[in-house]
This record gives sequence, C-alpha cells and structure tokens, in this order.
Amino acid sequence: MADSHTTYLSLGSNLENRVYYLQKALFLLQEKAGSIKAISPVYESASYGFEADDFLNICVILETSLAPEELLTLALKIESSLGRTRSAEAGYQARTLDIDILYYNSLILNSDSLQLPHPELHKRRFVLRPLADIAPQLYHPVLKKDSRNLLQESKDKIIPRKIAIKLYKNWQELFAALNFVAIEGNIGAGKTTLAHKISEDFSAKLVLERFADNPFLPKFYEDPSRYAFPLEMSFMADRYQQFTEDTSQFDLFKNFMVSDYDVYKSLIFAKITLQPDEYLLYRKVFTLMYRELRKPNLYLYLYQTTDRLLENIKKRGRTYEQQIEPDYLEKINRGYFDYIKSFPEQKTLIMDVSELDFVDHPADYTLVLDDILKFTTQLQNPT
Repeated sequence: MADSHTTYLSLGSNLENRVYYLQKALFLLQEKAGSIKAISPVYESASYGFEADDFLNICVILETSLAPEELLTLALKIESSLGRTRSAEAGYQARTLDIDILYYNSLILNSDSLQLPHPELHKRRFVLRPLADIAPQLYHPVLKKDSRNLLQESKDKIIPRKIAIKLYKNWQELFAALNFVAIEGNIGAGKTTLAHKISEDFSAKLVLERFADNPFLPKFYEDPSRYAFPLEMSFMADRYQQFTEDTSQFDLFKNFMVSDYDVYKSLIFAKITLQPDEYLLYRKVFTLMYRELRKPNLYLYLYQTTDRLLENIKKRGRTYEQQIEPDYLEKINRGYFDYIKSFPEQKTLIMDVSELDFVDHPADYTLVLDDILKFTTQLQNPT
C-alpha cells in the first residue's frame, strides 16, 4: 500500500461562477488525488498584486499517495480542465481556478518546477487566514513559525472577509445538504431513470410514483372524458399518502431523498384533463392537502421535445401509453412551465435533455450532474 502524505493546498477563483470552480476542483481532488480531510471557510478578498475582480479563497488538507511533482501535475490538469489559461505574460492574471501546494508534510524542496513550502505563503493573508482556520499550529519548517504567528505578523494590507458559502468534499455531502431533490418532467422524459441513477450512485432514499398500480390509468387513455376525474382524484390521494409516509422520516442508512415526481403535478395534469367545474372542486381539495406536504429543496425539470418523448414512450412499450397524442404532451409541457413561472422563488433547474442519453452514455450523465452543480453553486455565488 502506498504511503500517505499530508498536504495543504490553497484554491482561488475570481472569474464567472467562482463557487462552482472551487467546488468542482474539490470533487476532482477527492476523486483523483486522495482524501480531503478538512475544508476551510470561504474568504473573499481583493485581487493580490493586480487590478481584477475579487477572489474567493479556501485552503484544504489533503491526504495523498502522490509524490509532490505528481500532485503538481494533477493540480495543473484540474486548472486546465476548468478553463484556466496560463499566459507567458509577466505578472498576475484573473483566473477561473488557481491551485497552489503550500506544504507537503514538512518537506523542503527547491526544484525548477516546485518549491516547498510555497515561497510566498507567509506574505498573503488570503492564504494564511483560511489556513489558520484548519491548521493553526501547522509549523513552517523554514520560518519556524506556525500559521497563527505568520498571520499575526503578515504585512499584507488586503484583509479577507469570511462569507457564508458552504463547500463539500464530494457529491454525497452536497446532495445530503440539499436533503430532498424532486425530478420532474413530461411522460417519457427520463425522470425515473435519473432518480434511480442518482439514488444508486449517491446513497439516496428513492421515492417513486406508483403509477403502474392505478386501475383508472388504462381506462383513462381509452375514455378520457369518463375517467379523468376518478383518475386525478385517485392519483392525488395516492401521492398524498405516499409523500406523507415516505418523506416524514429518513432512512438511517441514506444521505438524502430523491423522488421522480412532485405532488404538484396532480394539479398540472388535472387542469388539462378535467372540466372547469371539476377542476375547481379538485383544486380546493388539493390546496388543503398540498400545504401539509414536504417541498423539495431542488426541483429539477427534464425537458424533452415532443418527438423525443413519443420515441421514448414507444420504446418502453406500455400498451396504455401508445395512443398518447402529441397535443396532450405539449399541453403537459406548458402546464409545467406555467407552474414553474408562478413560483420564481423555488429552486428550479430546467434542463434540456433532448439530445442526451444518460443511461448508455456516461458523459451525458456527467453533463447532467455538472448542470446541477453549476445551478446549486450559482445560488451561493456572491455578486
């Protein structure tokens, strides 16, 4: 088994969605470099040595089996993968991501590509402040002082400001913080498939709609006007019961919950299928029930074109769905968008997955996750 080494890294970003770049870098370090043991609070400070937008900075403790030069190579690859372009021009520049190795154990190293400890760390408050939070007694092997003393003696006049942003070591922690994710979409959009994948990959309690057991559904597709009201009432009652039971408590061995529907879909479908007087009665009952139900902290809507939806419906082969008309699917899409527009304060991510296959193509699944990450970090990104 390879030896493990304790390293201390500084990460910074001052372009675009700064929180995203820091968070993505942490995920990549955890995946490729070793195990992140601690993440400092996030600090914001003016750019150091040049005029540019403010930086967000953190420090992390990383246990790794990589040699110093290997860790440096990986850090540069991560920077490049997240849009960092290094220029031959002299001086500091704005950047999507900067990763510096501060310490590697207590190693003192001077090579053409890497110096350890980092030769500038004692001059920069944006490094020393977060470093002192996670390693206050970390001893500088050359200067013979710990992080707190170096911070106290720093002559840097740029004072970092701690800000209320939370970063996570991995996807499991991020999803656990979201607590409850609802994945919605039209018939055949892929919501159940995505909910299954996220549940399996990140240890979530899976809440699935029990549509297959509804005795009115096949009858509705045969005779909509006759069976619309009993269908929608039975759906509402079943969803209410299920949500009350499934979301009232967590599975002790799961990190969060993911559902392939949100109960509000009952009202969306009812408005399409019911007569006006039936809908008014239905809405009164629904409103009373919906108040008591748990709401998702992330509402993900998967959009697919009508043609793609029809292809998916045909592929999965449910007999009672084969007669669904394009106009019905388009009405459902409009209903969802009207609902989403009516709740602007809700954390809603609309994702066009018409050209994606997140079942057979891992890269497409990665794109979906990355869009979720960009969205959740953008909610935290200070302006």
